[in-house]
Amino acid sequence: MTDKVRLGHSDVYVNPIALGTNAVGGHNLYNNLDEEQGKEVVRTAIRNGLNILDTAFIYGPRRSEELVGETVKEFPREDYAIATKGAHYFDDEGNEHYSNDPEFLKQQVEESLERLQEDYIDLYYIHFPDEDTPKDEAVAALKELKDQGKIKAIGVSNFSLEQLKEANKNGDVDVVQLEYNLLNRQNEAYLDYTTEHNITFIPYFPLASGLLAGKYNENSTFDDLRAKNPDFQGERFKENLRKVDQLREIADNHDVDVAHIVLAFYLTRPSIDVIIPGAKQSTQVVDNLKTLEVELTDEEIRYIDELFPVQ
Repeated sequence: MTDKVRLGHSDVYVNPIALGTNAVGGHNLYNNLDEEQGKEVVRTAIRNGLNILDTAFIYGPRRSEELVGETVKEFPREDYAIATKGAHYFDDEGNEHYSNDPEFLKQQVEESLERLQEDYIDLYYIHFPDEDTPKDEAVAALKELKDQGKIKAIGVSNFSLEQLKEANKNGDVDVVQLEYNLLNRQNEAYLDYTTEHNITFIPYFPLASGLLAGKYNENSTFDDLRAKNPDFQGERFKENLRKVDQLREIADNHDVDVAHIVLAFYLTRPSIDVIIPGAKQSTQVVDNLKTLEVELTDEEIRYIDELFPVQ
């Protein structure tokens, strides 16, 4: 049985591998999603002990929370933890905006609880910072809800380091979620602060939209967001592929795939205790858990660290 890890200084303990549910009802993010397949992915995760489900208002919008809520009712409450996020709203023309206003955030939590059909949310994030609200005031609103038992842990996502420090002025932030992967290690600049203040750092896009999974070659083409990503273009793409190929020997030594090696490397970083690899199919959920069987040697960690230096 995998040892669970604690989120910050909260009372929430979770599997180090989370399930990102943006492909469960995230119709505004992916085309042709099968909702029943998405619900089965959630079931598979819970059945296999992968107990933290990461959703958000904006996935759908709203639909991901609804589907997660419908599915988890089939399981005892102690078998899963739900993380969700809020900050988005739409104006009359349908344009997307962010708000961290304390009253707005409180209302967002109430609406998420309703969609999830839950009495409490294990981890609630401010999904994006707005430009106006003092971040300590935004977090104070969530602290009120934590004191009321409506949320168990407080998170912020996509905050700059300065915004994180402001948000954590009273020591109430448990988790920060940021983009982080071997091709984009700039956010390691947060790790000294998160380690010192006992804040769990949870990376998203850990496999860089599949590039770090070792599944592509120089002839691979893309017609989605990846087509505009510099990491997937020209010589940079070829160089990234060459680096990923150099991880295959380590993967073979551990009898796993390249993706498992990459994810296992993240778990060796200070305060990175949970990761969210994607999974659109049930088989991927089970496969992601192989990461926890990998124990990299100091030499392998050093090799990966030098192969993908912080830019």
